[in-house]
Amino acid sequence: MTAEDAAAGGRRSKVQRLIEEYGLEGLGAELERAWTAEDPDERRSLRDLATYFNQQLLEQALRDAGATVLDGEVENTYRLLTDDDVSTGDRTRTERQLEREDIDVDKLRSDFLSYQAIRTYLKKHRDAEHTTADRDRGASAIETVQRLRSRLITVAENRLEGLRSAGELTLGEFRVILDLRVVCEECGTQQDFVTLVEDGGCECSN
Repeated sequence: MTAEDAAAGGRRSKVQRLIEEYGLEGLGAELERAWTAEDPDERRSLRDLATYFNQQLLEQALRDAGATVLDGEVENTYRLLTDDDVSTGDRTRTERQLEREDIDVDKLRSDFLSYQAIRTYLKKHRDAEHTTADRDRGASAIETVQRLRSRLITVAENRLEGLRSAGELTLGEFRVILDLRVVCEECGTQQDFVTLVEDGGCECSN
């Protein structure tokens, strides 16, 4: 069991499995450095890291197939495989070219990861943390939402008190509870807003 597996309770992530399968040792540490860099100019977003990771898979698949990889070819091929703006004809030609190189396109595409999977890997399998700036943004978001939540509760309580005093509402002693939850439509999980932000997201690992 690797140190990464131990940090995640013994469960090997899809990211780690692909790193081992494609022979990309060192890529995990590279992802962590890019995500946690203190210099904003060096820091990369999870979406950027997911794209980079997938391009590394594609490049290794080409090299394993004995293909000559030209400068810029990997980035362009990945765009042709994944970009929504690419025409069906261009995508089909790209897929056929890869198949002629004996690359299993369906498997390769299924190996491509989302940014959620990269986030889960970095947080749970490498025990990486956001930078201070990232944490500050999260704290600011929580503070803003909690302030609005308190205001809404106060408004609701005042309106109920007014209706009860005017005899338009029968109501005993009461309190207003506002349960703010976020539902991820990809994985189906529900989390309290504050918990979601503090945890850095849901449990998606597609």
